[in-house]
Amino acid sequence: MIRIVIADDHAIVREGLKRIVSSVADMEVAGEAADGNEVMQRVREVTFDVLMLDLSMPGRSGMELIKLVRAEKPRLRILVLSMHQELQYAVRAIKSGASGYLTKESAPAQLEQAIRKIAAGGAFISAEVAEQLALGAMPGSEASPHESLSNREFEVFHLLVTGVSVTDIAARLNLSVKTVSTHKANLMQKMGLQNQSELIRYALKHGLTDPLEP
Repeated sequence: MIRIVIADDHAIVREGLKRIVSSVADMEVAGEAADGNEVMQRVREVTFDVLMLDLSMPGRSGMELIKLVRAEKPRLRILVLSMHQELQYAVRAIKSGASGYLTKESAPAQLEQAIRKIAAGGAFISAEVAEQLALGAMPGSEASPHESLSNREFEVFHLLVTGVSVTDIAARLNLSVKTVSTHKANLMQKMGLQNQSELIRYALKHGLTDPLEP
């Protein structure tokens, strides 16, 4: 039996995923979590095989949470199930320690396949993600400016270009306004950009404008 914890801040999404998992004979839902703190509670208190994790939850950022879970339970397998289509999110999730990455638009059959594969010790990623990981590992490979950002800086960047204010970003990420402003200044410097308009143009050019969940 493959035991799964479902982590998503939307109750309707969790319920839908529970139904999919429960319909498979050798899979069961061992628990659920609505934010990052609950995820860590389940990791510490529940015995299970696969954590199905949404990247955009309150409490902790997705990439940070993956690293925390891996530090607590190195053998636990993590399947990221996100609304983000961007290749960059998938690559960052895998580099942070996830074993697989699916978008929420994936079919139930594909979700079942992903769970089985990572529960058996494998990885479940698209060919495009695998190619980007391979290219990034090659000597002398040249990264795009946004790839030089830390996970937190990239998260702030994505929120900025989807129209979220610095104040709202601070509230969403449980950070101070000053800290978010510092991240903004650092990412602008790293990317060689001067203002919000240039940020948005860059995001449009590189296909990084898919909106975050509310």
